[in-house]
This record gives sequence, C-alpha cells and structure tokens, in this order.
Amino acid sequence: MVAGSFTHETTSSVAPDRLWKAAILDHELIPKLCAEQIASLELLEGDGGVGTITKLTLTPAANAPFSYVKEKVDVLDHENKVYKYSSVEGGLLGVRFNSCSFEIKFAPSHEGGTIGKLTCHYDTTDDTPVGEEEKGQILTGLLGMLNAVEAYLVANPTAFA
Repeated sequence: MVAGSFTHETTSSVAPDRLWKAAILDHELIPKLCAEQIASLELLEGDGGVGTITKLTLTPAANAPFSYVKEKVDVLDHENKVYKYSSVEGGLLGVRFNSCSFEIKFAPSHEGGTIGKLTCHYDTTDDTPVGEEEKGQILTGLLGMLNAVEAYLVANPTAFA
C-alpha cells in the first residue's frame, strides 16, 4: 500500500462565487452539461451539505474503468470555497485504491477570475504510487466537468450571478 497525493492548479475567467454555485452547489447542472458521459447524479442521502452521499453513474461513452462512484461530502466551506469529498463505493475503490478523497478550492485570481486547486489523496491497493498517466486520467474527468461549467457560465453571464 502506498499513501500519496497530487495537486493540480487551473485557472478560469469566471469569478469564484459563480463557479462555486454552479460546479459545487448545483447537483443538476453538470449532468446536463456532460450528458454524453454522465448518465445521472443522484443524492442518495442528505441535502447536499456535509455527510451527503451522492452516486455518479457514467455512460459507456465516458470510457472509464468503472460505471459508477458513490461519494460522501466531508467539507463544504462556503466562505473559503473549499469542497472535500471521499469515494465510499465504486470507482476505483478496491481495484486501485483502498481510499481516495478530493479537495477542490476556488480562490480569486488577480484578473477577476478563479484559481482552482484540486488535490487528490489516496492509498493504493498495491505497492505502486499513482503514476503520471493515472493522474492524467483522474484529472481528465474532473477538469472536463469544470471546463463544461466554465463554458456554460461564460455563455450565460447572468447564470449563477
């Protein structure tokens, strides 16, 4: 077992408040924007706050090594724009990871947009750390969803204002 983490930073022209409302707080927008890859996003337990459990079901077009993942909200800090969640079932749990959690933080950039910081913490099921190719695969889906939200917000400047 190898415990590790990796971090990726990205920028957006959209303000942190709008990105937070659309990407983190709205549970219906991402499935609509990414309908080709996401079959559904269900709230199984809770109201969206800490302790909420969601189930993200992927379509075959997502070309992922799993069909669904259940995730639990660990932190939802509106003031600091920090969202932490853990995989609790499905995904790569039991296959590649014993545990896997993510932290997403949005901070204002000097240009009026957002600096997004994504950190993944993991414990592998074997003695190999997550390599660059695996990091890329994990980031592709998450960044794809974030990019879809950003494009929607740019095209709809009054949405989530």
